[in-house]
This record gives sequence, C-alpha cells and structure tokens, in this order.
Amino acid sequence: MPTPSVTEASVLVLAERDRALPAWLDAWVASERHDAHCLHGIDSLLSIAMRLRPRLVVLDAREAVDAGDPATHPALVACRTIKQDSFSAVVPVLVLVTDDATFSLAFASGADEVLREHTTAAEAIARLGSMLRRSDRDTFVHPSTRLPGTHDIEAELDRRIVTGERFAACYADLDHFKEFNDRYGYHHGDGVIRLLATVLHDVVKGLCGSDGFVGHIGGDDFLFVVPVAAMPLICAEIVDTFDALIPMQYSEQDRRAGYFLGKDRRGQLHRVPLMTLSIGVVTNQRRRFLHAAHVSELATEMKSYAKTLPGSLYTVDRRRDEVLEATGGMPTPSAMTAIPPASPLPRDVIPLRSSQGGR
Repeated sequence: MPTPSVTEASVLVLAERDRALPAWLDAWVASERHDAHCLHGIDSLLSIAMRLRPRLVVLDAREAVDAGDPATHPALVACRTIKQDSFSAVVPVLVLVTDDATFSLAFASGADEVLREHTTAAEAIARLGSMLRRSDRDTFVHPSTRLPGTHDIEAELDRRIVTGERFAACYADLDHFKEFNDRYGYHHGDGVIRLLATVLHDVVKGLCGSDGFVGHIGGDDFLFVVPVAAMPLICAEIVDTFDALIPMQYSEQDRRAGYFLGKDRRGQLHRVPLMTLSIGVVTNQRRRFLHAAHVSELATEMKSYAKTLPGSLYTVDRRRDEVLEATGGMPTPSAMTAIPPASPLPRDVIPLRSSQGGR
C-alpha cells in the first residue's frame, strides 16, 4: 500500500476495519480542514509517525484483545512506541476506549487525551481543542527558558504589524558567551541563558505588562517587543541589571581580573573579557514593515552593528524608508538603507547606554 502524503495538518487514525469512528471525530476533522488517513496496521502507522510529524494521531482501543490484557492492545503499544521517541513524542495522541481499565492504561502509556466511546460531541471537541493548544504551547515554547520560540515571535511581530501600533523590536545577544561556555561548561552556560531570560522577562513585564513580549530565538539570542515609548527605559534597565549580575557568574579570580585567558582557534592564548550584552533595536516610527521577516532582518543588522561597539549597550535604528511604492505606499526591500557591520556609525543609528568592555 502506498504511503499517504502526510503533512503537519494530517490526522493519522489507527482503527479497526469493521468499526465506525465516532461521528464527532469525522465532523471535527472536516471543520478543521485536516486531511485524515485511516490505517489498519500498527506497522504502517509507526513507520509514518516516526518519520513525519502529523497534527494528531488517533488510536482506537475500543476493541478488547483476545488475551484479555488491555496493555497488549495494538493501540496502546503504538502509543508507548510513539511517546518513547523524542522526535515523535511531541505529536499529540488521542486514544478511544470503552472500559475503565483501558482508560487508565492509555494515560499510563503516554496518551495526551483519552475519550470514552460515548463521550458527547461537545465535550469531545472541547477536549480535542484543549489538547492541541497544550501541544502547541509545549512545542513552541523554548524548553530551557520556557519563553516563546520563533513561531510565536513571528506571530507576535505579524500581529503588531497588522494592528499598526508603534512598537520596538529588540534583538538581544550575549558577547563572549562561547568562550564562557568553553571555560565553565554547558551547565554554567545554561545558567547564564536562564539568567538573561529572567532579566528580560522581569524587566519587560514589570515595566509594560501585557504590552511587552519576550521570545527566545535559541542559544543566547532573544527578541523582545515593547511599545516605542517604553523602549529606552526598558533597554537601559536591562543593560544595567545584566551588567550588575553577570560578574557573579565568574570565579572570584576571573571576576577580579575582569577577564580570563582563553585559546582561539589557532591555540593562541588571549584575554577574554567578561560577557557583555548587545541589543539592536528597530522601530516602525520611520519605517513601514511588510512582515515579520522584514523586522527580523533589520533587527539582526542592528544587533550585528551593536556587537562591533565596546561594552553592554543598545543601538537604535533611526533611518527612514527612502522610497515608497506609488501603489499602496509600501516600501520595497531595495529601498532600505543597509549598514555593513564594520562601517562607521551613521548619524541616524544611535548607540545608547554603553558600558566599557571588549566584545
């Protein structure tokens, strides 16, 4: 049998050949515009689920096994296999059951949701929606910091672009983090990442509440979005707080010296200063952003420029769109002024809140 074309919108169903699925499941799949693939063999299901990433896996455990042991039911075996692998474990699994014993075993096997055969349509659909929301939250949140990841960052930027509100997108990145990681180990490196995440979250939420957003791109890269008016105070507070806390992450000897000796790629010793924080800021005060990728590109450019300057600081892009299209007034990408990271500081890019230190 040919392998079905499975996408992230697909629903895989392991079902008995002669048993109809609940009507509410068919109605939900149709209403959500998912494409459903009904499979009748555990091997077929696992070969797909372990290689691809469907939206949902539904396992039918309503038929009792001949041996009388619910734990050996193919649906529960499939559930355990899916949830034991880190790649497939993120896929939400729904198990359909009829009896209490199988109900408990399904959850013990790792099911994200278990529904009895006679569950009402309203309850079943509500539980399905809740399960998928939990799955999205767990998948999109960065595991080490519990901050939203790139998916939610892009969604937040697109939302603010559509609403037309004035916002500042701030790309924060650590300087000399790799050298710190090499000297002190990944455990202490993860601690620094969590420290920075806490500083960003607490300052942003403390100063502008629900109007602020903090996301974790990955590694030591973060992006936070705040109202334009609040940006200077927030960035200054973040820089000051970071500079006050980061020395405590070093040994007393390195902290007192203000550096440690590290090797470059050629094996040569050189002085590695204490970590600093670079923040590149872009706003839509003078620009009209087209989409989240446009914001990300400019924020990355500003962050790269900030890293060429000494100390912890933030730089704000003050440039304007040079040319607007005659139709609709939207700027083209070619109309943007680019700043090479090593070029002199233009008058319309302003470095602020600098602390002394190397990069």
